[in-house]
Amino acid sequence: MAIAPSLFISHGAPTFALEPGLLGANLGTIASRLPDLRGVLVVSAHWQSRGVRVMTTAAPETVHDFGGFPRELYRLQYPAPGAPEAALEAGRLLADQGFAVAEDAQRGLDHGAWVPMLHLFPDARVPTFQVSMPYDLDTASAWRLGRALGPLRDSGILIIGSGSLTHNLYEVRQDASDGAPYAREFAGWVRDAVLARDTDRLIRYRRNAPHAERAHPSEEHYLPLLVALGASAAGSDMPEVIEGGMTYEVLSMESYAWGMPEGVRE
Repeated sequence: MAIAPSLFISHGAPTFALEPGLLGANLGTIASRLPDLRGVLVVSAHWQSRGVRVMTTAAPETVHDFGGFPRELYRLQYPAPGAPEAALEAGRLLADQGFAVAEDAQRGLDHGAWVPMLHLFPDARVPTFQVSMPYDLDTASAWRLGRALGPLRDSGILIIGSGSLTHNLYEVRQDASDGAPYAREFAGWVRDAVLARDTDRLIRYRRNAPHAERAHPSEEHYLPLLVALGASAAGSDMPEVIEGGMTYEVLSMESYAWGMPEGVRE
């Protein structure tokens, strides 16, 4: 089985499920280039826990973990099968690297997982599971978590870090589209660092990046970027920008891929 890539996907607001925009179309293109997959592992900003938990649920529910959105959003389902065996493998890899790991056989797919998966694999046929982020995760340990999970790619597991390139919900504007200058500047800085594979800059973004604290008042939506970067193979996985534009003035939907095969899969 071909080596699977790693992706960072900005899932933005839950309404991304209903309003695919530029990123939704580009994720469809990315999906057409992916090799045959054994499964998908998602590390989402919306599952934090004490220690690391791996989702061994055989048939995960679609969790609507949000409120105040259009009624049709709550009717959406993503009935992908789970991947218990792959989840156990993930747990062993993490434990081998010193992470405290527990299994969770009841967990469903939160919207950080199923919303982008709707655009990648709308038929929901690819087995999907999640790994949580510990509450005390920082950027360096997020990269290390991704590094520990990276070997799963060799067996056809696509690794997705699902967060948001910028995530200041205090400044969301419903009728805006161009993007606030500070959010564009921060996103441009991250793009430059990703394309340069400058891991140290991305880990130390809080002190290096312009407007870092304004772009991320809290870090949980930035950390999945480091997980996806950590899961990539340094020196051989070329980074690729997945254009996404800006929504609600301050939510950059820009996303990234590492290790994508060339061309469209036959």
